Amino acid sequence: MPETDRVATPMVSVRVRGWPTRLLLNVRRFVPRYAVLAVVVGLYLFPFAVVLSTSFKPPKEIFSIPPSLGSDQWTLANYQEALSAMPFGRYLFNTALIAGLSVAGELLVAPLIAYSLAKIPWRGRDVLFLLILATMMLPPQVTMIPIYILWARAGLVGTYLPLIVPHFFGLAFFIFMLRQFFRGIPDDLLDAARVEGASELRVYWHIVLPLAKPALVTVAIFTFVWSWTDFLLPLIYLNDPEQYTLSIGLYGFFSEHGVEWGALMAASVLMSLPLILIFLVGQRQFIRGISLTGIK
Repeated sequence: MPETDRVATPMVSVRVRGWPTRLLLNVRRFVPRYAVLAVVVGLYLFPFAVVLSTSFKPPKEIFSIPPSLGSDQWTLANYQEALSAMPFGRYLFNTALIAGLSVAGELLVAPLIAYSLAKIPWRGRDVLFLLILATMMLPPQVTMIPIYILWARAGLVGTYLPLIVPHFFGLAFFIFMLRQFFRGIPDDLLDAARVEGASELRVYWHIVLPLAKPALVTVAIFTFVWSWTDFLLPLIYLNDPEQYTLSIGLYGFFSEHGVEWGALMAASVLMSLPLILIFLVGQRQFIRGISLTGIK
């Protein structure tokens, strides 16, 4: 046998024996991780599964013993009752209007403020940033009454403005998050644009905002979810039932005679569908924005 054949044969045998070993090592390494991940995902999905299954159950099976996610008689009666018990279309429009304008306000103002705090040097910048951070340390219960008095004296209680206008001044959390993201953009990139004659506004619009797309999507999703699910502020500032949002409409299923659980669960599912759709559309940019990767 030639010498080359005697050398090659053991090498091949070693590779054949090593492949199952590497596979076994990978299985031992990744299976526990994915098992833990599956358990965590199951814990988060279980409440939604209960709500979804309950929305299709007849009233006699909702509190059946033993409890079960299945049903012997699936029905759409709960959804029909939920749609007829309140003006769902009107409440949906009101909620979408408030959430949409809130998102527009945050995306218009918060990036501007964050960019000035991160990339434009001016006197008092750091002091103002500390004051913005200080507002995050105040519980909302502390400022709720003074802010309500301001809106009441302005004669705007009973309108959508107290729910929308604050977003056109930027929330402290989003300003802080966007500032941290903008600080990851290299100054050399912005200086090169300035040397070429670009104005500060043009640098912001054509360079900074395209790079900040993941962070902006994150701000939009957070703002939309918070405005869509907000219950306390609409309850405080809205007086006309024609102005109510979906969160207030859900409260109508609670009465002194009990709770209509089937219709409540059906209305909750309908209210959650836009949130799930928004997240599925922007999930990739949302995850990138949460990680605050900046520029590689």
